[in-house]
Amino acid sequence: MPKVCYSCGKGPSFGNSRSHSMVATRRRFNPNLQKVRIEVKGSPAREYVCTRCLKSGKVAKYV
Repeated sequence: MPKVCYSCGKGPSFGNSRSHSMVATRRRFNPNLQKVRIEVKGSPAREYVCTRCLKSGKVAKYV
């Protein structure tokens, strides 16, 4: 299972770490994903959802 948001599809992005001498090494920026129980096609399922989608109400937690 890839670490992407179930709702918006947000995944890791990539960039550079810069040292004091400005040498660039590749690094990874991971989204803030939470594994939550949500309703998928009428039944509960555990999916990775980013906190931005949870906070905005795009995905509701299953109770």
